[in-house]
Amino acid sequence: MTLADLTFDQWRSFELPAARRVAEEAADSVDGRVALVETREHLGAPLHRVRIERSGREFALIPGGPVSLGFDLDSWQPTPQQTADYAESLEQGFGDGPDLRAHLAQVLSPRRSVVLATVLMAVEDENLTEPPADMPPALAARGLRMPSPDEWEHACGAGTDTLFRWGNDCPLDRVPYGVPAGPQSGPNAFGLRIAYDTYRTELTSDVTAVHGGDGGESVCGGYGHLLAWLPLATANRNPSMAEFVYGPDGEGLFEDFSTRPVLAL
Repeated sequence: MTLADLTFDQWRSFELPAARRVAEEAADSVDGRVALVETREHLGAPLHRVRIERSGREFALIPGGPVSLGFDLDSWQPTPQQTADYAESLEQGFGDGPDLRAHLAQVLSPRRSVVLATVLMAVEDENLTEPPADMPPALAARGLRMPSPDEWEHACGAGTDTLFRWGNDCPLDRVPYGVPAGPQSGPNAFGLRIAYDTYRTELTSDVTAVHGGDGGESVCGGYGHLLAWLPLATANRNPSMAEFVYGPDGEGLFEDFSTRPVLAL
């Protein structure tokens, strides 16, 4: 078995010494060094976090294999508070559907099963240095590439099936900006700083989707509390923001967008 073939389920079955050996092998394969191996509780079982430093940047190990992605709207029920908050947004002229479920159907990717390779992914996203169309060759010159949308969602959710990487709920007494502590502020299960700031807009290899934020549009626009949090939802592909980013209006603003480089194993 190669490192790229390592599955999420196999990774979760490893004891810490085995995880350390895999981390060292991964670091050696990319001329990096292991910066951290630690174990945290995730989904009722231990999960190892690995960070590898290479060329001044830190990458997290993201085990792949068969994984489930997207959000299952059929098995989800909004809380009364979420329903009421969305209704208030509708009254102000915001929202993309007559109810919250209809809105989410427009912006979230559907539940599906995919098979992914294990990769190293940057712990921090980085601002684009070139227009989106020119980023793939710019990253390739550094031995990197943009993630696919599936890779981004898996890296963010780490096996969860909830609306957000931390659960189905979000604070409805505030928007996710200007507050130092909140469910979005800490690293995720793989140790990534991801889906942490709605003012961020992360690009992947799919021009029809952006991730992890909406450039602050929902916060600045006063869309309502829940709609301000939803850009941080794991499966949110934010099609309207993607249309802006890749359209003529976003052409000169590429430095305001970011991506999360991937290092293949």
